Amino acid sequence: MSENTPTENVSAWLSGFGSALESGDIAGVLGMFGDESYWRDLVSFTWNIKTAEGKDGIQAMLDATLGETKPSNFAIEGEGSEADGITEGWFTFETGAARGRGHVRLQGDKCWTLLTTMVELKGHEEHKGSTRISGVAHGVEKGRKNWLERKTEAEATLGYSEQPYCVIIGGGQGGIGLGARMKRVGVPTIIIEKNERPGDSWRNRYKSLCLHDPVWYDHLPYLPFPDHWPVFSPKDKIGDWLESYTKIMELNYWSSTTCNSAHYDEARQEWTVDVTRNGEKVTLRPKQLILATGMSAVPNVPEFPGADTFKGDQHHSSKHPGGDVYAGKKCVVVGSNNSAHDICADLWEHGADVTMLQRSSTHIAKSDTLMELALGAIYSQEAVDAGITTDMADLIFASIPYKIMPVLQKPVYDEMAKRDADLYERLEKAGFMLDFGEDGSGLFMKYLRRGSGYYIDVGASELIADGKIKLKSGAAIQEIKENTVVMDDGTELEADLIVYATGYGSMNGWAAQLISQETADKVGKCWGLGSDTAKDPGPWEGELRNMWKPTHQDALWFHGGNLHQSRHYSQFLSLQIKARMEGLSTPVYGMGDVHHLS
Repeated sequence: MSENTPTENVSAWLSGFGSALESGDIAGVLGMFGDESYWRDLVSFTWNIKTAEGKDGIQAMLDATLGETKPSNFAIEGEGSEADGITEGWFTFETGAARGRGHVRLQGDKCWTLLTTMVELKGHEEHKGSTRISGVAHGVEKGRKNWLERKTEAEATLGYSEQPYCVIIGGGQGGIGLGARMKRVGVPTIIIEKNERPGDSWRNRYKSLCLHDPVWYDHLPYLPFPDHWPVFSPKDKIGDWLESYTKIMELNYWSSTTCNSAHYDEARQEWTVDVTRNGEKVTLRPKQLILATGMSAVPNVPEFPGADTFKGDQHHSSKHPGGDVYAGKKCVVVGSNNSAHDICADLWEHGADVTMLQRSSTHIAKSDTLMELALGAIYSQEAVDAGITTDMADLIFASIPYKIMPVLQKPVYDEMAKRDADLYERLEKAGFMLDFGEDGSGLFMKYLRRGSGYYIDVGASELIADGKIKLKSGAAIQEIKENTVVMDDGTELEADLIVYATGYGSMNGWAAQLISQETADKVGKCWGLGSDTAKDPGPWEGELRNMWKPTHQDALWFHGGNLHQSRHYSQFLSLQIKARMEGLSTPVYGMGDVHHLS
């Protein structure tokens, strides 16, 4: 292949690959993959989010799906490229039901990684660009209703005289972005949110909260932030953006609404969802139910002996109001991840005497270093200037199978350790317990495996290294007294405030609360890859458990993650829901087993 251009090599491989698929020649397909190979499919072949690993995995997937999928028309998109012995390129393709887009990496003339994604359902495309609706029928018509009247009427009927096909529980960033996807593909959807206004889930957090991810990573579907938007968004600015977005996208957003319970009727194949809206009880009967309650939904609040005797304030980080009222107070923050660092810094800024209790080692990544080394290639102004759109960046990231991601991430964090060695040395001298993940693969893998265990440093690490934020590590809380926190090494810390920055439970905790413990156990744990590392027990699954894909409870889905994940995977979740609404055949391949209940 070396005599041909990268574009010619990718085109030749796609031609052979497409021909073998169309003829049903699975053996021929397998011959085009290397011994180490991965095929990651986002809905287009599997109606699932699934990675087939190795030729045996690929064969099993094709044996089960090829006859139904009917793939065709594989064609290169743009130009191929080559670097470090890897040839890669983008392509488009079709299945019987949909149009798709993909990416391939070749080692020699064999495929190393393949990504296939569903873009749109045939006959059910979004109205956009040249196919956008006119908005008005020109001419004269007696009794015509204008846009506002039609909108008001639709909002008054949906959920009452007409039932939504889908209900999303949770109107934060995830539910709002997903609701926009549903609107665009024509799925009647109601978003349920307990807060008074869209964006309140951000507004109601501690005053200093700010996104730690850069703006290029955080766009919502369809409407990117304007190009003057700050790199790191303050919480109230994000809240206002979400509220404006909800209005602009014309979402059916039920604020001040509490979901009381949900029950699935197997015979009728629909949910009964009881809610209270502005004090009025309403029963909804959707066909599909999505829990978009987020990873930060069910707080973990540890129980310590004597906590009920404490005379000061104590609360979970999700309830922390900010440091204003704690000037001159002695404050203990339990935890050492993002929220713990943010809250400690906020309290210190407001004149409190702050001690962080570090219970386990934490990965620290300086924000500027992380942006340059880990995100800059695809999520940065430089990437935008080089023509890498947000959608392309999302697909580049998605094209890397989770199995090989640790190996590819490790050099990034090796370089980070060298670049910021002075900070790490000073932190360790202060007693801070550091790690770069069990295998040195750093922040992203910790996030994917367990959703915790790290801090993106925007200033608090310097306060710890300088001793301005006090640190207690290597000991556990033994008990809490009226005015102190007693450690198991005999240390006793005075406290007027205890903040439990102790994280959150698995998202299926909401299924237990709203539906039943039986349903939560039927679904199993949400999040984690099965890497058999801390807080991510095996066996290996290779995709995030239960996220954005079918679960073992019919018609129940989970949506969440950071802004990047919510944006990207909402596309594939909305297409799965739309296909079911239209009665398309959606045979699911590769459902994960339930090994972990919480």
